[in-house]
Amino acid sequence: MKALIKRITHSTAGFSTLALRVPVGIIFMAHGAQKLFGWFGGYGLEGTGQWMASMGMEPGVLMAFMAGSAEFFGGLFILLGLLTRPAAVALAFTMVIAIASVHLSNGLFMSNNGYEYALALLAASVSLALSGSGKAALDNALTRRLAK
Repeated sequence: MKALIKRITHSTAGFSTLALRVPVGIIFMAHGAQKLFGWFGGYGLEGTGQWMASMGMEPGVLMAFMAGSAEFFGGLFILLGLLTRPAAVALAFTMVIAIASVHLSNGLFMSNNGYEYALALLAASVSLALSGSGKAALDNALTRRLAK
């Protein structure tokens, strides 16, 4: 188990990932908070669940909870640099689902509710999944602790 956690948390990336982690983490947390808590003009679990159910994603409240949790907690973990790779993979998967189920039929551009923004978040998530958290991250503390 130690070897697996070390492999997941170890990163040779520098400080540049911090410039990606901070805004991406904040963005995902805000979107998750809209779905889970109704913050920032969101509809909360019930409203988001009804919207998801109307698109055929049943049960809607469960789907809203899963998407909102992935976004909020995944964003928090990315922001902190804690278990960055698994969080980024969960967020990448969430963005693939969002693109395929909501945005793809609207084309590329955000002005038409297209997949442009979700694609950018997908690319950032994949980048973090591949690179890891970098130097300024809690993952480094886990790696050092496991090395003892």
